[in-house]
Amino acid sequence: MHYLLPQPNKIEDRSGNFDLAYTQTIRLSASCPQESLYHAQLLQHEIEQYAGYHMEITKGRSMHEGIVLDIRPGACEEGYCLDISADGIEIVGNGTRGLLWGIQTLRQIIRQEGAVLPCMNIEDEPKIPNRGFYHDVTRGRIPTLSYLKHLADTLSFYKINQLQLYIEHTYLFEGLSEMWRDDTPLTAGDILELDRYCRNLGIDLVPSLSCFGHLYKLLRTKSFRDLCELPDPDKEPFGLYARQCHHTLNVTDDRSMELVKKMIDEYMPLFSSNYFNVGADETFDLGKGRSADEAERIGIKRMYIDFVKELCEYVVSKGKIPMFWGDVICGFPEYIRELPKQTICLNWGYAPNQSDESTRKLAEAGAAQYVCPGVSGWNQMINQMEDAYENIRRMCSYGRQYGAIGVLNTDWGDFGHINHPEFSIPGMICGASFSWSGSELSFEELNRLISAVEYMDPTEKLAGVAAEMAKQDVFTWRRAVVYKEVTQSNAEIYDSDRGLLTLEPELAGKLRSANEKLESLKHEMSLCTRSMDSSMRGKVQAYQTAADGILTWNGVGLAILGKNAGELTASAEQLENWFMNFKKLWRSVSRQSELDCIADIVFWWADYLRDMAADS
Repeated sequence: MHYLLPQPNKIEDRSGNFDLAYTQTIRLSASCPQESLYHAQLLQHEIEQYAGYHMEITKGRSMHEGIVLDIRPGACEEGYCLDISADGIEIVGNGTRGLLWGIQTLRQIIRQEGAVLPCMNIEDEPKIPNRGFYHDVTRGRIPTLSYLKHLADTLSFYKINQLQLYIEHTYLFEGLSEMWRDDTPLTAGDILELDRYCRNLGIDLVPSLSCFGHLYKLLRTKSFRDLCELPDPDKEPFGLYARQCHHTLNVTDDRSMELVKKMIDEYMPLFSSNYFNVGADETFDLGKGRSADEAERIGIKRMYIDFVKELCEYVVSKGKIPMFWGDVICGFPEYIRELPKQTICLNWGYAPNQSDESTRKLAEAGAAQYVCPGVSGWNQMINQMEDAYENIRRMCSYGRQYGAIGVLNTDWGDFGHINHPEFSIPGMICGASFSWSGSELSFEELNRLISAVEYMDPTEKLAGVAAEMAKQDVFTWRRAVVYKEVTQSNAEIYDSDRGLLTLEPELAGKLRSANEKLESLKHEMSLCTRSMDSSMRGKVQAYQTAADGILTWNGVGLAILGKNAGELTASAEQLENWFMNFKKLWRSVSRQSELDCIADIVFWWADYLRDMAADS
């Protein structure tokens, strides 16, 4: 098996090798546009770093060419052919993106083989045309611009061609300072710069803005609280848990549509994309408060589709293609026909055993759809990689079966985005692989390839070890948040979460076993650093910090069950010491954003443990 991700559709191995040399050039053919120079520079840098040679870039004819880059239009603009022979290397793309993807494949080969490349011929093109990644920059973390650029670099490396950033309140909208005043929002300059950067990497940066539900901070302001479907949205204290549940616009108030159109008008021009995602998911409160009379008169389905239709028509009037989340309309898919024909439905489902029901229903209703799996990082110290693998595998297969035009792999930040964003990369690679080639590597095989290609770990173990670490999370972050916020403010709670309010004695054995396993896994991951490329060893510290978080929170559960004053006090101190290291990791990739909200949860628990110790 070749260590390439995504796996190419057709590889022919040949005898012999080609030796890169500093006397050779990277030659752009006359057909290559200006942006291909940037792509050639990516290859030039890769050769310098992993083969040790600096190769000049030229265009036109060259007597010393080692690598030739060319574009010859073909049926699939993203298709390419990569040929490595004893005489040299040629990459021919069917279009500019195709050439870039061929370069990305060659970069992966050079990263593993150095200056002596095995001869082969690769013919490749994607099975699904739109392959996206959706990153939550609202519910906890707002990444630094430098991290967002790093994310774009990684997405392009694995041939992802769309990126969306989830925005509720974390953009610096004019006239909405009440909404973002306590945050560190993205600015117009950030978006413009990121859009340009993504374009250079073959990525379409698609704007995504909540325009219906999930407007928690906006609808809690004094200026706009009267537009919330439920009255008095600002009376309850801020909560990470409560944020998931409510705060939908009152569609019977004309000012609601006026407000979101104003936000769209300000946000849309920052992007070069032809798409615009209006959100419209999880409108839990629709028809239950201020619009109850209208719901009685015409029904919630009609209220929902009329509002979404007006949003989509407005996007179309601006010359863009509307997108919206499909969870609500899956309950009445026949209404999809009322939306503008250009509209794309984003069909999400995150269960490891996700069925094909929603994908089938939307296909039968004639919807143009993306299937949207998830990387299973929300509420986790480390992403549940095996759950993510099974979910992504299934959803991508449904997409191919029912003619989806895209895959949008999601990375949500529920409850403060506790997991380090880098931990979502294996899930992103999984989505890239299954949407590009359709080949379904086993979970174990994929982990080996991710370890080798992404982490440059010759032992091929690191990703698998990280996946096992995630399984030891017993006293979860979700439990910590729910217990604190529900008991502190008597907030409402989903029935499915009521079990998180108690800690059964039989969990003690499971907590001890998990922590023993974690200590062993931490050592196993440390062993990987013996042979990892030095540039990648820093990623181990992030995993070790998260593993220590799991150990620490599992220890909280054990201390509570043990009811020993000394253990309770020690557990409180361990929480505070772990959080000091967590803050450093957070700030390495994220702005301050909602770090204080995470701190509030951690410190509440430390005080709670000390109070228990005093009472014991």
